[in-house]
Amino acid sequence: MFSALVRGALAGAAGTTALNAVTYADMSWRARPASETPQQAVEKLADQAGVEIPGSGDEKQNRVAGLGSLSGLATGVGVGAAAGLLGPVLRHLPVVVSGVLLGGGVMAATDGSLVKLGLTDPAQWSTQDWLSDAVPHLAYGLVTAIALRALK
Repeated sequence: MFSALVRGALAGAAGTTALNAVTYADMSWRARPASETPQQAVEKLADQAGVEIPGSGDEKQNRVAGLGSLSGLATGVGVGAAAGLLGPVLRHLPVVVSGVLLGGGVMAATDGSLVKLGLTDPAQWSTQDWLSDAVPHLAYGLVTAIALRALK
């Protein structure tokens, strides 16, 4: 079981790298700014937990930005670890199906958390907003699924 978790975490790290690469390529191509929702989520969760993020001004904002990015990495690696436990099932599905399930699952979990925190409303998203969210998550799912197969 431990080796399945480690293989899954490695696959999730590869998938997270793909998600970040697709996101940064989109930002570069369209000259769009980075999303601020990861930082907003960190601040809201810290507030709800009664935890003060140290610092003030730029120092605090830089710390929050780092924590927002780390939370994305943790999510991708964590979902990959869970997928590692499902490896035997996922390997029996076509890689595209496994990839769509993994990408869609992590997108639903992430976006669902942001909705629950009151930070976004997907019903208000434009087509471009949906594509900016779905395409990187699909890249995550496909790369994670491929990596899981390679690491068996």
